[in-house]
Amino acid sequence: MAEVVTRGTGRVERTADRAEVQVSFETTGSSRTEAVTALTERVAAVERVLASVEVRSRQLFVHDNWNGRRRAGSRASQQYTLRVDDLAVLDELLGTLVQAEPAWLNGPNWQLKDDADAVREAQSAAVADARRRAEGYAEALGAKLGPLHRISDGDTETSWAPERAMVGYGGAPGAGPQMDQLNLEAQQIVVSVRCAGTWTLLD
Repeated sequence: MAEVVTRGTGRVERTADRAEVQVSFETTGSSRTEAVTALTERVAAVERVLASVEVRSRQLFVHDNWNGRRRAGSRASQQYTLRVDDLAVLDELLGTLVQAEPAWLNGPNWQLKDDADAVREAQSAAVADARRRAEGYAEALGAKLGPLHRISDGDTETSWAPERAMVGYGGAPGAGPQMDQLNLEAQQIVVSVRCAGTWTLLD
């Protein structure tokens, strides 16, 4: 009995409801202790505003600076990865972080809190796409499409839709930033699912 194997793709868009922000603060000193002490003072104000977000990680880096073979003081930095589930506080958080003069800031990186519903919808669309293709081959061969014999799961991908918003900051001093004017609206997240189906062809 003849069979036809087709592949289908389903794509679903959802508006992001979570943001991730990465930020790093850096200080220098004549010694490691002095650099770390200055860093502690720098991040103290930042730590106070982190109660409304999830701190995914804190990483401390301390090392010496060198000018040729001569030691030229020390440098300390602390990097944060922050997860924001309440997007209403995002602009305020970003403004506070920028005012604290970070070495760099990267974000928001948009995410979905739960993609289960989107994946299921994309799976249904992928199966429907595979069936449409199989029906087309059956018609081209003058046959009828029989029952599904086998289905295999392909890749599931989550990506940003075009025109993703991101702000990068390099630590230039200035007045308090107007973060709302950057229009950092939640972006669309695209969930893509692929599958392959094997269908029986009937005479």
